[in-house]
Amino acid sequence: MRNRLPAGSPSLSVNTLILGVSAFLIVAGNATFISRVLDSYPLNGSTLLPLASLGLVFGGITVLLLAPLCFGRLTRPLLIAVLLLSSAAAYFMDTYGIVISDDMLRNAALTSNAEAFELLTAKLIAYVVLLGILPSVAVAKIRLRTAGVRSEIFARLRLFGGTLLLVVATMMAFGSFYASFLRGHKELRQHANPVYYLYSAAKFASQSMASGIAEPMLQVGTDAAIPAGDTTRDLVIMVVGETARADRFSLNGYPRETNPGLKQHNVISLTDFQACGTSTAVSVPCMFLSDGEIKGAQTIRREENVLDVLRHGGVNVLWLDNNSDSKGVAERVDYRDFKSPANNPVCDTECRDEGMLAVLQEYIDSHPRGDILIVLHQMGSHGPAYHRRYPPAFEKFRPACKESDLSLCTREEIGNAYDNTILYTDHFLSGAIKVLQRNDARFDTALFYVSDHGESLGESGVYLHGLPKAIAPEAQLRVPAILWFGPRFHQADPQALRLNSTLRFSHDNVFHTLLGLFEIESAAYKPGKDLLRTGTTAPALTAQGTGRR
Repeated sequence: MRNRLPAGSPSLSVNTLILGVSAFLIVAGNATFISRVLDSYPLNGSTLLPLASLGLVFGGITVLLLAPLCFGRLTRPLLIAVLLLSSAAAYFMDTYGIVISDDMLRNAALTSNAEAFELLTAKLIAYVVLLGILPSVAVAKIRLRTAGVRSEIFARLRLFGGTLLLVVATMMAFGSFYASFLRGHKELRQHANPVYYLYSAAKFASQSMASGIAEPMLQVGTDAAIPAGDTTRDLVIMVVGETARADRFSLNGYPRETNPGLKQHNVISLTDFQACGTSTAVSVPCMFLSDGEIKGAQTIRREENVLDVLRHGGVNVLWLDNNSDSKGVAERVDYRDFKSPANNPVCDTECRDEGMLAVLQEYIDSHPRGDILIVLHQMGSHGPAYHRRYPPAFEKFRPACKESDLSLCTREEIGNAYDNTILYTDHFLSGAIKVLQRNDARFDTALFYVSDHGESLGESGVYLHGLPKAIAPEAQLRVPAILWFGPRFHQADPQALRLNSTLRFSHDNVFHTLLGLFEIESAAYKPGKDLLRTGTTAPALTAQGTGRR
């Protein structure tokens, strides 16, 4: 590899450049990692050397990741790419306390351009310039000393072998510390930059390649059927919420009145409902799969979900989306995108969730036969630009944060803006119930609302969502879940559900509850996971004569 810079300009070997970049990344890009380590291991005489060794170990691991890939013309582009990516990773970890996991990368890959633009802040630009662009310029300009291919291979082998020995020896020298660090504080290494996000990227790439392999779609519930004795028509609206926390619903005891509309409709709130993931890309697919929490989000591309089972049973299914998309759930049902003013009649600074309600009656009237399920996928409380998620008329709680960069706002301002989004969701859900009420004479009507995941609002320095489930706080996992039944709906006993509303449920209940709402008979249906039956007795549910047989 030739370099045309003047012969007298400074030069480095490729090995030295790799070591220099790795050292820079560990020192300049790991403020969050260092802070969290010091929270768990306060600095004192006994911890000083073990803590110092962490920089050596994670710097060494960075070298081990980069060395096998840095050859010839690939060296500079690879190191520059890592520097730029690491600067962005440092920003998101330092600002929001998030972890760059494979699920987070999947969510980012499925994020719309508009949502991504909200994350572009002056602080992010500063991080990228200082930690990414400036060192990248240095990497681009430095003169490299290179030899033949064979010599370079042996040089990388020496670097790799020597680094590996150093890492192993260091960990053995402080064996008790690393036993504690690796076993008792697994979450700490998830903040190591760039080690963890490079691991996550490799894992995400592997999963993506595996999911891209053509496989026959596994059919589910092809035996689905509505009982012959069920002569009434069901109309159900399923609302998939976005980023809503259960503890910010006044229905669940929150002191602020964030649910004035739902309070008027005699809804049932399930107060301990757990999400199967902490991001839309994970939670939306897994909630519609049977045992989706075990199978994972990637299964949605290989296995039919509850919408398919309902379709097998003759139910008319419509998915309206004011979010990024259905994450693969609605690929085989009627799907309509409401992110554009061309389809959504209620748009100002952005298209509003309530615009989806405007077309429901037309769809209902155009289907004179069969049961109907309409899924509404909200924009909801998606952050960090909470102030954009509601019209000005819903800014009840003030002062509200008006920034996408949450570091520019106080915790109170962030909480106010977020609570306003919940207030608007309450308005939206009330509107959906009113649509159902207008159709009570013709249908057995019901509404089922559940959010995909929650949100951190600065507790313990963490914002937004997407932390690995094993370390995610309750705020990201406990989500609101609401049920409402029209006067003719007899598949469930509301009183029995109210008595059991504090039991722990999860997204794994969604698949079977939707089947229960339509009285679908199928081998895929598990009564024990149906919210209409869980924790109650069969006689209580069928006392009015039209329940599941």
